[in-house]
Amino acid sequence: VQLQASGGGLVQAGGSLRLSCAASGRTASRWMMGWFRQVPGQEREFVAAISWSNAATQYADSVKGRFTISRDNAKNTVYLQMNSLKPEDTAVYYCAADESYLASRVYARSNMKYWGKGTQVTVSS
Repeated sequence: VQLQASGGGLVQAGGSLRLSCAASGRTASRWMMGWFRQVPGQEREFVAAISWSNAATQYADSVKGRFTISRDNAKNTVYLQMNSLKPEDTAVYYCAADESYLASRVYARSNMKYWGKGTQVTVSS
């Protein structure tokens, strides 16, 4: 499985960005995808996740109401719409996936089997 993320960039506080992540090579029927982010010197933290079967979603408290995760089954692509961006959202964002059903919890890095390369998101104040 390969994950290809895109869509990062530089935006002013209050602005919006949309990240995309396309998955290829998937064969498992149980599947979920998500986004994590990491600031240098800190742990990679969970942002959002989505179930591939029923589009159920999970969010970190820090992004609830501002970020929306969605998926396009036909394109095997997951999106992260980020609105009302804050400087503290600045990080490298990583797309991740796992061959499991979405659980009602905050995911850790170790929960995810597949990872894409990160894309930088910078929010200026």
